[in-house]
Amino acid sequence: MSLTQENYDLALLTDEAVNLLMKLIAAPSFSKQEEKTACILYQYLESKGLEVHSRHNNVWVCSEDNHPDWPTILLNSHHDTVKPSSSWTKDPFQPHLEEGKLFGLGSNDAGGCLVSLLHTFLSLNRLPDRGYNLIFAATGEEEISGQQGIAAILPELGDIDLGIVGEPTQMQMAVAEKGLLVIDGLAKGKSGHAARQEGINAIYIALQDIQWLKDFHFPEKSKLLGEVHMAVTQIEAGTQHNVVPDVCKFVIDIRTNEKYSNEEVFKIIQRNTNSTMKPRSLRLNSSRISLQHPVVKKGLQLGLSYFGSPTLSDQALMRGFPTLKIGPGHSERSHTANEYILLDEIKEGIRLYLELLTDLTL
Repeated sequence: MSLTQENYDLALLTDEAVNLLMKLIAAPSFSKQEEKTACILYQYLESKGLEVHSRHNNVWVCSEDNHPDWPTILLNSHHDTVKPSSSWTKDPFQPHLEEGKLFGLGSNDAGGCLVSLLHTFLSLNRLPDRGYNLIFAATGEEEISGQQGIAAILPELGDIDLGIVGEPTQMQMAVAEKGLLVIDGLAKGKSGHAARQEGINAIYIALQDIQWLKDFHFPEKSKLLGEVHMAVTQIEAGTQHNVVPDVCKFVIDIRTNEKYSNEEVFKIIQRNTNSTMKPRSLRLNSSRISLQHPVVKKGLQLGLSYFGSPTLSDQALMRGFPTLKIGPGHSERSHTANEYILLDEIKEGIRLYLELLTDLTL
């Protein structure tokens, strides 16, 4: 049995998804503080007659008719949000419908994806001959790549053969994603009196390294993600005008492509600079799925386009199995004042998720 538009009610699914999203918007869920939305999701899934699992602020369910010889597909999106900026002119926690738009914090990033994937799971869960097992996971701490988000429950989910990561991509396929490496640089000099030109100025040491970081280009470029990009985004030094600073601290934001692991990038930087370099984490590597993967080929058959994404997601923490980032909404709306998602985007998201996964053979 295949799921077609003749045997599921897209309008009803959309209404249910929108109503759930409005409840989620009304419950503040900053990273590490997602208890309220976790409870809403737990109760909602339980009301559908499912056995619900939870750990920290992560909530997940498995398809009811799992087969040991079937592959497993993970449907995942996050329910944590960033904090609202001071530029909001609407109440970020008051869901507001206006001309087909649903305003509210987390509506676009990634509430629309979350409720669309959830209702996709509910629909596919009814199919007796899917050919694959399903897991739906609503997770926390995505906005900070936290240890108690998706990374905390992946070991409990068992073997996974494909991950669908819900992030706003206008329902186009992000087949590659840049990684993130943040490095704290520390240049050490020797303090002295500025008037007597004493000491060794740590700022000048840092500037030499910063100039190298500005001028250096990693030779391996990616067709989808371009080159590795490095930017010094913070710098701090000095205590007063007449003291030569003995310490200069700076921060480097690095976006990596799939040609280099974060560890490889770090070692290259370390070899070519004089400052002490300390990575905050090496785990947020770039990711990519083959254009020959069945889910990508199915998407192409449906007329979807593909691209390389410059933004980071929980995809970076899903190692050992292929992942595809795709979801309703527009990336440029994320983390902006008066964030919104179109109701039609949620409707189209559910429809395309269902078409992408129905009769998919892994």
